[in-house]
Amino acid sequence: MKDLKFINKAREILKITLINLAFLLVFLELGSLGWYFVKHQQLFYTREKLQDKSALGIDLEGVRLNESIVERFHPFFGFVQKPSGDFRPGFKVNNYGFISPYDYPFKKTSKNQFVIGVFGGSVASNYSIFEVQNKILPKYIKQLPAFKDREFVILSFATGGYKQPQQLLILNYFLALGQEFDIVVNIDGFNEVALSNLNNKNNIDLAMPSLQHILPLTNLANNSLSIKAMKATVRIQENKARINQGLTNLQHCTLAACDALISVYIQNLVNNYKTDVIKFEKERTRQKDEGSVIYINTNQSVLPDSVAFDQMAQNWAKSSIFMNKVLSASNVPYFQVLQPNQYYQTKRVFGTAEKQIAFNKDTPYAKAVELGYPALFKKLPNLKKNNINLVNAVNVFDQTKDAVYVDSCCHYNQAGEVVFSNYVGGEILEVLKKK
Repeated sequence: MKDLKFINKAREILKITLINLAFLLVFLELGSLGWYFVKHQQLFYTREKLQDKSALGIDLEGVRLNESIVERFHPFFGFVQKPSGDFRPGFKVNNYGFISPYDYPFKKTSKNQFVIGVFGGSVASNYSIFEVQNKILPKYIKQLPAFKDREFVILSFATGGYKQPQQLLILNYFLALGQEFDIVVNIDGFNEVALSNLNNKNNIDLAMPSLQHILPLTNLANNSLSIKAMKATVRIQENKARINQGLTNLQHCTLAACDALISVYIQNLVNNYKTDVIKFEKERTRQKDEGSVIYINTNQSVLPDSVAFDQMAQNWAKSSIFMNKVLSASNVPYFQVLQPNQYYQTKRVFGTAEKQIAFNKDTPYAKAVELGYPALFKKLPNLKKNNINLVNAVNVFDQTKDAVYVDSCCHYNQAGEVVFSNYVGGEILEVLKKK
């Protein structure tokens, strides 16, 4: 009899527990649905399934999901990406380390082909990928009768981290190899101030390639990493593997609660990753470069901001002027596009969800853009005086209510790429009409 009472009591407790658990799961799911809507401005169950891991709402700025060091030294360009035939459908990292369907130099197979060269950093690289896939710029150019039936070939000479004078040097290198262009589009401005500022703060010459990219390669070449730096590297690798797996799981969530819990888990991993990267950088910069096999121009001291940003802007403007001069000698139109960035304040109103993705109070880029972009603007009259086709795109997102930034650095999502590409295409068309 006692056993029967115990069994009945146990069943009752189990029943109550299951009911409470069910209510907990329901409330957790409802709360997660609300959290997802606030974050993404859409319902979880009717959301667009995303294949791009960088667009899942996780702040992945500074996180390299594939190889830790994808760059390789290049004796003329500073660095390029490691050539690889497996990048994404329709693209490869080609024989010169650029993301493109083609190896370089590209040789025209018919006179009907119209070659567009794209130069710059990661924003320019993303733009060229988007253009190859969607051909927005060709659609605008085809509005002119003379170009209606042309076959457009878009070639990227852009790589994440490039800044002037790298674009100028790369252009001249490929012209020397016989690369033909019909139009050249150079999209830059952000790297010239943001990355050059980091160079300055570390006593690296402003015109040298980005220290973020070049110093890790230098330390590897010199075999000069400390034990602490190597331990941080191991933790970075382990966290990166977990982040990758978490993002894969996030793509396959069928419940909002699953999305919320995994998102929190991944963001915690990302924070740990960034902490270890900072530890690695601090330890790495303690290493002496005496006897280094890589020579990098340095400054004796950190330049004052007023001097540094004027010099950055001067480097940017002079490089662009010389790109235009060398192309003008072959009657190739050159377009200088000043890219938009969230840290340069315009009339644009950011939504709550986009603010969480697009801004980082601890980023060194914010101050660099706030001080650097006005310095670039001061050089615009000189660019116009030198007959450069200038496309100032800093206000391009002002009328856009949709979220356009995908991280707290400088990159755009699909909606942003559409707006940006249409603006660039329209501006280039207007110039070509006049000519």
